[in-house]
Amino acid sequence: MTVTRFAPSPTGYLHIGNLRAALMNFLIARQQGGTFILRMDDTDQERSKQEYIDGIFADLDWLGLTWDRVEYQSRRVGRYAEAADDLKAKGRFYEVFETPTELDLKRKKLLNMGKPPVYDRAGLALSDDDRARMRAEGRAGYWRFLLDQERIEWTDGILGPISIDAASVSDPVMIKADGQVLYTFASSVDDIDMGVTHIVRGADHVTNTATQIQIMQAMGGTPPQFAHHSLLTGPQGEALSKRLGTLSLRDLREQGIEPMAILSLMARLGSSKPVEVASSMQDLIDGFEIGSFGAAPTKFDAEDLKPLTRAFVQRLPLEAVADRLAELGVPQDVQPAFWAVASQNIEIRADLAQWWALCRDGAEPVVAPEDADFVREALALLPARPWGPDSWSAWTNAVKTATGRKGKGLFMPLRRALTGMDHGPEMAALMPLLQVVRGI
Repeated sequence: MTVTRFAPSPTGYLHIGNLRAALMNFLIARQQGGTFILRMDDTDQERSKQEYIDGIFADLDWLGLTWDRVEYQSRRVGRYAEAADDLKAKGRFYEVFETPTELDLKRKKLLNMGKPPVYDRAGLALSDDDRARMRAEGRAGYWRFLLDQERIEWTDGILGPISIDAASVSDPVMIKADGQVLYTFASSVDDIDMGVTHIVRGADHVTNTATQIQIMQAMGGTPPQFAHHSLLTGPQGEALSKRLGTLSLRDLREQGIEPMAILSLMARLGSSKPVEVASSMQDLIDGFEIGSFGAAPTKFDAEDLKPLTRAFVQRLPLEAVADRLAELGVPQDVQPAFWAVASQNIEIRADLAQWWALCRDGAEPVVAPEDADFVREALALLPARPWGPDSWSAWTNAVKTATGRKGKGLFMPLRRALTGMDHGPEMAALMPLLQVVRGI
């Protein structure tokens, strides 16, 4: 069975960048009738916070990305210790003691010699006495994974055939001196234990993938199928990371951006398929193809979410907004006519409030000085209520006959007088909804 996972670190709120991985893994699981795991990468107890965990749940729930089960890495520390002991016994974990300063000096020396800054495996040469002496000196030991220095190869679901020479990669640190298990190791243990079959994540993880393949194999497991999506940039190709603080999902939600607009863009952005707003989650599931995505950096512009949101809300059926209309105080018998008028003149759902305020309370008339006498005469000719679909036509024809005005010179001053605006819905449809007309 297909099993995917999304493993956010609850050290901040979800943003548009990490949503991409969440969505792709979710769509693969749902397309295959499999399992989608939400796994909190919360081993960093200092930076992980409950408010961020709650925020992740809220954001995914808002988007409709339902999970089949939740896992917490902080609750699996004992399992990581067990796996670490196994790899120590196999000679694949070894203890090292270099300080960050010493490692930096080693890197600089290798770079000055024109060599890749790969860890020299000095820790392998330490005897038990050496390690005891370093601990006595107050040095804290930490653990690296011993890579087999061979080519690590896999066929990536997006990038195609990948081959990385493990000799060009430093043996990764797996457990810090304070005992904290790092992502590379914890994730490998989890993916094997939880039977994960497919992983989609950013292209910046390619080297991690190479090392994790060896870790999983050393544990006796079978690595999942990997796919690495391109990284997002800003609209001008700039690094998106500098703007992620303004691109959190909670911020987009507060701006009125629709979940389906976000999902529709993220499900196609960077692929060979055109971006178009989907009507439902099932549409996204049915149309998703991981192989349609390319490797090139992908430009993301938050402004693109606005027309998608507008297109989505404008085609919503009345029943989808009935509760919102009721909250605004729109009478049930008026809702069909009001939604027909307002729906084509809103950018986001929150815009409904201003249109109902216009209908309920009227608008301050906007009258140009040169139109004052004309508007006064026109308002005196307003037909008696109740107004219907023919009232606007009857009124404007009467005003035309009385004043001789026509075209824009006739219609625009009357629209401004009734709505205070130069644009908006067809007046024939809006006029019957106006409960108050100021100025008369």
